[in-house]
Amino acid sequence: MNIQLGSKGINWTDATWNPVTGCLHGCPYCYARDFAQRFGRSFDPAFHQERLDEPKKRQKPTKIFVGSNADLFGNWVPDDWVYAVLDIARQCPQHTFQFLTKAPHNLAKFNPWPDNCWLGGTVDIKARLLPTIRALRKTDAPIRFISFEPLNEDMGTPDLNGIEWIIIGAETGKNAHQPKANWVNSLLDSAANSNTAILMKENLAWSPRIEQFPIIRQAVAQFEMF
Repeated sequence: MNIQLGSKGINWTDATWNPVTGCLHGCPYCYARDFAQRFGRSFDPAFHQERLDEPKKRQKPTKIFVGSNADLFGNWVPDDWVYAVLDIARQCPQHTFQFLTKAPHNLAKFNPWPDNCWLGGTVDIKARLLPTIRALRKTDAPIRFISFEPLNEDMGTPDLNGIEWIIIGAETGKNAHQPKANWVNSLLDSAANSNTAILMKENLAWSPRIEQFPIIRQAVAQFEMF
């Protein structure tokens, strides 16, 4: 488990934990795949049993981003791997476990979720937006969020009701680009209309920077089935 420190870390979490690594989505901008290749490591999906107990060794309450070098909910991931990770989350109620996926359609099958789990979907292009919102609304997690990083297209002004938090960021790497200002402003308007918290990644050239976190509520008792 890696603790995130200062400006070099991920500003929406305190630590990263990778009991599963690797991904098959093949996104052209993937920092995790580039990192693995740079150090000569495989990026094929793999389960690391020896890492499972890492959160149990930390008593200080910590926000933990699970799978920063993987997609734990990819179609290729065995359910047993996911249940092993969720079992650790249940054993560590002092921590908050933050999950982020490009396969949000697989999240609802793991209902009910532990109260200390936040569920997020990555949306880089508009075609992912409505399916991600619908999939998140079908879950019973207390916090449901969308990461618009990289924000590669104009998302318009989506209805974010039922989404407690959005993260907005730019692309990273040598060919990185910034999203257009009107794309960002449209998301800010949508968030304001639905009382959704906003956090801007440090790679987003924007001022004043917004770094809000969602209000923790009791787990969603009734979730929408559409």
